[in-house]
Amino acid sequence: MDAGFQIDYRFDFATGESRSFSFCLDRDTLRMAPAKVDAPPEWAVMAFHQCPVCRLDRAEYPYCPVALNMAQIVDEFKEYLSFDDVTVTVTTEERSYVKQTSLQFGLSPMLGIVMVSSGCPSMETLKPMVRFHLPFASLEETVYRGISTYLLSLLYKKRRGETVDLSLDGLHKLYADVGEVNSAFAERLRAAARKDANINALVNLHCMGEMAPPSAESVLNSMESYFSALMG
Repeated sequence: MDAGFQIDYRFDFATGESRSFSFCLDRDTLRMAPAKVDAPPEWAVMAFHQCPVCRLDRAEYPYCPVALNMAQIVDEFKEYLSFDDVTVTVTTEERSYVKQTSLQFGLSPMLGIVMVSSGCPSMETLKPMVRFHLPFASLEETVYRGISTYLLSLLYKKRRGETVDLSLDGLHKLYADVGEVNSAFAERLRAAARKDANINALVNLHCMGEMAPPSAESVLNSMESYFSALMG
């Protein structure tokens, strides 16, 4: 039986403490199973700072699915500070990544997995990148992956016979919706966390998303020479 696609995160602190998390995603949908939360926190209620672009029905979803899947993580790190030193080890099926960094930067890519794989319609547009998860990505890497993912989605549309627009206008709209979700979700985390590690991890994630669209053209221009052999 297929156990799904798994990504593991381990946080080792200088104090000797450690925290570990495993995310198992469906191979076909890249969805993670809804977390079983016996007593969902108040900040997870759908109506609590619900995202302006949210398309989920409160009657069907009394709790934000992203918040439910993030509840344990938020609780684990609510007493930590953004700049606590940590060694983060990320393990996927293909390889492992290790980085010594501050907790906020170690948490950001892990929060990104939850944000895009929990069933939020606005965040799911970024979900394909989870299959080739790249923690600690630079801005250039983020832009490259974002554009590549978006253009590949247009190729799939074209193969279905649809007319596609190869401009990046759709990508800008996609990231605008993601930004709305990140901003609203930050308000949930402000209500949930006693210290700032969780909220600043999401702020870092949000900032990277905000920087990606306006940086797209300059990154594309800087990389054009890489493709000279392909362009003839």
